Amino acid sequence: CRDRHIYAVTPEGKLRWKYKTGAWVDSSPAIAADGNVIVGSWDKSLYCLSAGGAVRWTFKTGAPITSSPGIGLDGTIYVGSHDGKLYALQADGTEKWSYQTRGQITSSPAVNGDEGVYFTAVDGNLYALKLDGTERWVLNTGGITESSPAVGPDGSIFLGVNEDLWCISPAGEKRWAKWSG
Repeated sequence: CRDRHIYAVTPEGKLRWKYKTGAWVDSSPAIAADGNVIVGSWDKSLYCLSAGGAVRWTFKTGAPITSSPGIGLDGTIYVGSHDGKLYALQADGTEKWSYQTRGQITSSPAVNGDEGVYFTAVDGNLYALKLDGTERWVLNTGGITESSPAVGPDGSIFLGVNEDLWCISPAGEKRWAKWSG
């Protein structure tokens, strides 16, 4: 059953508060350094709620948000939308920049410190952007790339492509692929 609520619970599992959005929520929340809860919804909005459940701000995109937000070291919030854009927002919810892909973004972005942000789109590409929104590189995987990338300690990017696990260098070169079976 899909739910239209964002819930906050205590460590003991008791309901602290809930907030009703305009559509169901598939996005996992991100917690900012100030305790704000940031989560997307199928109603095309990214919500920022205080630790007490009050709305701080909302940001509207052109399509549903199922991507879970990522937060950079400087507090920048990165989130993808089904409109094919990755958005970078200030901590107050104002847009810093957006980057257009050729497919919906359902994956969650991975932020690598000061190095950049990585994400996939259903166009079959893994994208690497600098923190100012300029493109570093794009790697076409030739497959289905709805999984969220992860960044290793050495800067390697790990990504599920079809049934394989890929390792990509920080420069955007495929190092290896391992079959999952």
